[in-house]
Amino acid sequence: MANPKKKAAPSEVELREEAPSEETAEASEMSAGSPLDEVMSQAEKAYAAYMEAERQVARAYHENEMQVARAYKRAEQHTRDSFDNAVARSAKARDKAIAEAAKAREAAMQMAEETYQSAETSALSSYEADVSEAAKERDSNLDTAWKVRDETIEQAWQIYSKIAR
Repeated sequence: MANPKKKAAPSEVELREEAPSEETAEASEMSAGSPLDEVMSQAEKAYAAYMEAERQVARAYHENEMQVARAYKRAEQHTRDSFDNAVARSAKARDKAIAEAAKAREAAMQMAEETYQSAETSALSSYEADVSEAAKERDSNLDTAWKVRDETIEQAWQIYSKIAR
């Protein structure tokens, strides 16, 4: 479509009409208002309109190309943002998992320490009880042995005294 505000570049025929030479002056006198001139004028106008339409199509293609480039840039930025968000979410999940693992490790170490302390206390108590029992048994055995010794010595003196008399 021809843009009514834009004026097409003057054609060769128009230039000839604006600056008539001697030949064109004679030709225009002979063929002034001839149907051929009218057809030529229409053809020139149609060609100018065609050229303007071609320029408009080229501008439309260029504008479309620019819109596609902008859409690509937006899609590219959206993809980068999505990637960055995914990385940030993954890093947050990783940090949370590591923190939970460290917390579980700390709890397990605390439980192991408490179990160790309990086992150590139990072992010490058992040791002390066993030593105390062994000491009582030793003392009891020594007392019994001393009694047997004293009785044996007493019997030996009684026997000696009966013999010695």
